[in-house]
Amino acid sequence: MKRSLSLALALALALPFTASAHKAWLQPSQTVISGEKPWITVDAAVSNDLFYFNHVPLRTEGLAITAPDGSKVDAQNLATGKYRTVFDVELLQQGTYRIAVVNNGLFGSWDVDGKPKRWRGTAATFATEVPKDAKNLQVSQSIGRVETFVTNGSPNDAAFKTSGEGLELVPVTHPNDLFAGEAAKFKMLKDGKPAAGLEFEITRGGTRYRNAQNEIKVTTDANGEFSVTWPEAGMYWLETTSTDNKTSVPQAKQRRLSYVATLEVLPQ
Repeated sequence: MKRSLSLALALALALPFTASAHKAWLQPSQTVISGEKPWITVDAAVSNDLFYFNHVPLRTEGLAITAPDGSKVDAQNLATGKYRTVFDVELLQQGTYRIAVVNNGLFGSWDVDGKPKRWRGTAATFATEVPKDAKNLQVSQSIGRVETFVTNGSPNDAAFKTSGEGLELVPVTHPNDLFAGEAAKFKMLKDGKPAAGLEFEITRGGTRYRNAQNEIKVTTDANGEFSVTWPEAGMYWLETTSTDNKTSVPQAKQRRLSYVATLEVLPQ
């Protein structure tokens, strides 16, 4: 079933709980690089196939690039086209960069003269933009993170500092030290605490050219940890979602959380 472009863009902004065919992702031109002042280019899209931009661009209002010393870095040459957003990052420091699109928003709907009215905003704008007497008001909160990692020279972990909000990944195995045939371990946090029972879907890119998706399914244990043995080299997409009622405004009855990462697995 075809969806309107406006709906697709809303889904791209919201990030979590998109239809299973639509996957949000960031893909860097390289994940491991060395040089005095190297650059990388990042594609950002929501697509039907991994990693091909054939649906809508990923919105980047929540783009956050963290340098190896924990400072923030600006994207360069940012541009959004019909099917993808693209930007460059200059890797001035040695170490690991975290490149993420993070969104935290509220979604509401209510009736006006018998017709539906839809709203998207933040907890700060909710009180001034949503009528207090709105009829049949329904509100939900969405927190989503889409990210990838790039290392210039030797890896480090300063960029992995967590915020304590939503779903966040804590590497046990460094995300730029992944090899085919080897096991890697990661830990997931939910609001800063170990998240048990999260179900992950892990898919290697190139789905356009194979009939079977060949997804790997894993679940976090009681400590919020999961491990995966990479069957072969390539770019991999990881996704998990969760729902609860821990919203930031009382009118919102449900909070939707999502986490997506793109990781590169190298041949041995």
